[in-house]
Amino acid sequence: MAGWIDLYWLPLGAGGHFVRLNGRAYERWCAWRGRRPPLDLYHAGLMVRLGEQTFAVEMGPVWNVGEGERGVVREGPVGAAWLGRFRAFRYEVRCWPGGRIPDASAAVDSPVRASEDEATAAALLAILREVPALVWGRDELRTGEMWNSNSLVAWALARTGHAMPEIAPPAGGRAPGWRAGLDLAARQVGR
Repeated sequence: MAGWIDLYWLPLGAGGHFVRLNGRAYERWCAWRGRRPPLDLYHAGLMVRLGEQTFAVEMGPVWNVGEGERGVVREGPVGAAWLGRFRAFRYEVRCWPGGRIPDASAAVDSPVRASEDEATAAALLAILREVPALVWGRDELRTGEMWNSNSLVAWALARTGHAMPEIAPPAGGRAPGWRAGLDLAARQVGR
């Protein structure tokens, strides 16, 4: 049996003009507040191989993938907890057997092989069911960063023992929400 975990760094908005424009505006504002130059923004996705099966691990809106068998392991609200009752304001965490990461062809410096250990790959797939359904786009953990797809990936990698200081977005870029996932993993492991 084989196992590996590959990390993909996808430019924010690779598949859509609206997200790219809003992401650039957000980053210019963050850079101005932080008195630093704007950086490229990335969101992360994982491909995990265990035995003969490959899984796409990502977080996205419930309405953007039509396939029924997409391995949904968790759903949560977007923007505010009360909005989650509406389909347009829900996200899902997918662990999709045979799935794909949208826009993987646009990934930068990817894939990054995070692990070639079968037990680690199995642990990552198993732990996804434990991720809390925090509000996407909010800082409920008070980490200074919003919860999003980067938070999920950072949390899953940290919870399965990866050397997180060695994992970073491509040069000149940042992954908003990454620290929120690391902080949550540290809190859970510290209990």
